[in-house]
Amino acid sequence: LRRDLRTGRCQGCQGIIIGLNIILCVGEHLEVREAGETNVIIKQQLDAIKDSVKDWSKVVLAYEPVWAIGTGKTASPEQAEGRVLIADNGKENVSEEVSNAIRVQYGGSVNGKTAPGLIGQPNIDGFLVGGAALKPEFNDIIQTMNSPPETE
Repeated sequence: LRRDLRTGRCQGCQGIIIGLNIILCVGEHLEVREAGETNVIIKQQLDAIKDSVKDWSKVVLAYEPVWAIGTGKTASPEQAEGRVLIADNGKENVSEEVSNAIRVQYGGSVNGKTAPGLIGQPNIDGFLVGGAALKPEFNDIIQTMNSPPETE
């Protein structure tokens, strides 16, 4: 989340304040993941917006690890379970109702090969697709969403 240097406000929060539906991305750099601090960073990012959100139904959260954006590196399905981190934070800092209802997408070099394993995770609701949306394999991602694998 970026802060506007003039106002000190979270830029993503501006859309929330004026009532827009937004996709808010949270995620960590590789050094943070390797240091085991992912949860700390995501909590800080969510704490930055929680007081600005009046209607959580207008917010979709995307767990998008910075180290995966445009690199071709994708988190393993287990690493991509950002919803668990987000849900735990939501229960602690907002409410269990919001935590259970919030939609969480995974973004971070999703492609036709990685989509089936990712969407098979019970806490990933969809994808925030970048460059793959401009390639023929985008059809594979769509097909995965139309018939996701069974989750346990």
